[in-house]
Amino acid sequence: MAYSYCLPANSAACMPSEAMGVLFSGGFCQRRRSPPSSLYHRRLWRIRSSLDTNVSDMRNNAPKGLFPPEPEQYRGPKLKVAIIGAGLAGMSTAVELLDQGHEVDIYDCKSFIGGKAGSFVDKCGNHIEMGLHVFFGCYSNLFRLMKKVGADKNLLVKDHTHTFVNRDGKIGELDFRFPIGAPIHGIHAFLTTNQLKTYDKARNAVALALSPVVRALVDPDGALADIRNLDSISFSDWFLSKGGTRASIQRMWDPVAYALGFIDCDNISARCMLTIFSLFATKTEASLLRMLKGSPDVYLSGPIRTYIEAKGGRFHLRWGCREILHDRSINGDTYVTGIALSKATNKQIVRADAYVAACDVPGIKRLLPSEWRKWKFFDDIYKLVGVPVVTVQLRYDGWVTELQDLELSRQLKQAMGLDNLLYTPDADFSCFADLALTSPEDYYIQGQGSLLQCVLTPGDPYMPLSNGEIIKKVAEQVVSLFPSSRGLQVTWSSVVKIGQSLYREAPGKDPLRPDQTTPVKNFFLAGSYTRQDYIDSMEGATLSGRQASAYICDAGEELATIGMKLAMLDRREQESKRTPSELSVV
Repeated sequence: MAYSYCLPANSAACMPSEAMGVLFSGGFCQRRRSPPSSLYHRRLWRIRSSLDTNVSDMRNNAPKGLFPPEPEQYRGPKLKVAIIGAGLAGMSTAVELLDQGHEVDIYDCKSFIGGKAGSFVDKCGNHIEMGLHVFFGCYSNLFRLMKKVGADKNLLVKDHTHTFVNRDGKIGELDFRFPIGAPIHGIHAFLTTNQLKTYDKARNAVALALSPVVRALVDPDGALADIRNLDSISFSDWFLSKGGTRASIQRMWDPVAYALGFIDCDNISARCMLTIFSLFATKTEASLLRMLKGSPDVYLSGPIRTYIEAKGGRFHLRWGCREILHDRSINGDTYVTGIALSKATNKQIVRADAYVAACDVPGIKRLLPSEWRKWKFFDDIYKLVGVPVVTVQLRYDGWVTELQDLELSRQLKQAMGLDNLLYTPDADFSCFADLALTSPEDYYIQGQGSLLQCVLTPGDPYMPLSNGEIIKKVAEQVVSLFPSSRGLQVTWSSVVKIGQSLYREAPGKDPLRPDQTTPVKNFFLAGSYTRQDYIDSMEGATLSGRQASAYICDAGEELATIGMKLAMLDRREQESKRTPSELSVV
């Protein structure tokens, strides 16, 4: 069975879900069955899922902006806040505001929550993800959120090595497993990697030694400032100018860049790559990867939703925002007076004390009133563009990544293969994983084999292709990486197209990222594209939500006053519209 789910380039919290194309074709439904107890017990002794250990302590020897201190208890007036968008940024904002005692409603046009970090279940019980979700050990804000909502046991720790799968099944590693921690473990990993030739490793070491990463060891905030100043050039330009080689870029750094920002080193900002490198160099656990036990809707978005609703927050799904209503006061300030929402043929106007647009880049462009482009703050947003991404899932009747034993790769009694995030320089999907191994709770099916999830980045060449053409091309590339998988059959597949995913972190784009506060006093932004010290990612989205909530709480008194004045004006306007007979009844 082939399944396709398409998100157009202008999809967001304001786009009705009915506009998202859905196509079913051919094959048969495979319903999920529980993993056998033998697999569960076989894995139990090796799984480490706690967030109490093996995570980076971002409170010390780290840039202060990456992990804000805990907020003081809010003591101002209770605010009514409307959030547009039920992705990680919107839910992070909601959790923080609810913890401070505010009233929160979240609106999203889709039928499921989580945004780009979400997933849904099709009619046959298969979990369809928006992309491949990997958690670095330095995701402190996201880990904090997961612990708060009771999802801290939902991540599985992988071996502390970054694995590269090259053509014909040749494996390269950047192995951080070393008795001594940062920065020694990183130096050892780069000097001993078999993914690069000796000359390239030497030149690679020279380039990194001349980078702000070294300063990060003693002055994290100063290093971050230096890194931000390198936003104007590409990583390739910076790396080659410091003595790095093109072979290093092609065989190692391009796959990493594609995994981080969905574009290659020639097009990604040096700031983006060096931000990650500085954390890898200073924090032993920053490069340690985790993945969810199962699907995001069960193990990430689900617990967050439960927490929000337990705190009194409300989700309104399939309600898309059609328009931001706004007006100007006597002193010339602009305020949001409400948001116009629709759900099928139903329409309503919601009014609140504060409004948060927790959208992605195409979503916020669609949402903002055109008149607001008079402000450079908002106009700069239109200079940001997203990267097309295609995520493909392929279910096989054997274990694709089992390279050691051909017989084991054909049996279906025991899961076998590479249990980690995998990079490759030799396929159009830069990173991939066998979810049946990495996230078995929802993706291992008894009697079935690998479930490869492959991320095609950038997805431009694949966006116009049909579902069948995409599956065929990806399956052929899988065989080129794993020749031993020749003869295995694809028994089920899904394709998810996102017209614009992460914003394109190209040189010179960082100054265009907006703050969470805006020129409109009661209107705020959240989203991984907004200004925060991390890159566009799940961690960046969570951090932006914390920052948006802090700004709202800081302006609590003023927002409450604005809300009361706007409510009074609205009442007067409604009364002026009533007929004389209605007024007499009143």
